[in-house]
Amino acid sequence: MSESSFNRSEPFSELTVFEADAIPTAVVEARNVPAQDLPSLFDRTFTGLLPALQEAQKEVVAPAFALYTRQPSDTVDLEVGLPLTSGLTRALPLGGGLIAIPSQLPGGSIAALTYTGGYDGLAEAWAAFLNAIVGSGHHPGLPFFEVYVTEPRPDMDPAELRTDLFLTLS
Repeated sequence: MSESSFNRSEPFSELTVFEADAIPTAVVEARNVPAQDLPSLFDRTFTGLLPALQEAQKEVVAPAFALYTRQPSDTVDLEVGLPLTSGLTRALPLGGGLIAIPSQLPGGSIAALTYTGGYDGLAEAWAAFLNAIVGSGHHPGLPFFEVYVTEPRPDMDPAELRTDLFLTLS
């Protein structure tokens, strides 16, 4: 995925399909996480990840993301992290038992669509996105990921949050 496709100022107002290059990332990998534990995992990850990347002199090139490696059930397997200009050469301890490891956002054929609204509407947005992908003749694959374009703040209206949805196509 090119940096311009991943870090766009304008939203994907309609289903968009493009070819992407892989992008190096620093992530915390988590398995079998219940949905209600995701906010805590995200907060702990980003609290430790940003300072660790600054200390390692790694440049962040786009907003935070969550990459899901299997279809969600009552739990999810995911990577939570940040895209970088160059990959990590070693694991970074973040504190609280978390460790950032090198990974990447996938390359290849990618579908994208922007969702605007609170995080509680993401499941419905994903369902509509999948229907649009299948309806246009594409075949969804794994992994899929969310890019949190708008950094949430306690005093903001959740309706203003922008999340770009990305899905690999097989």
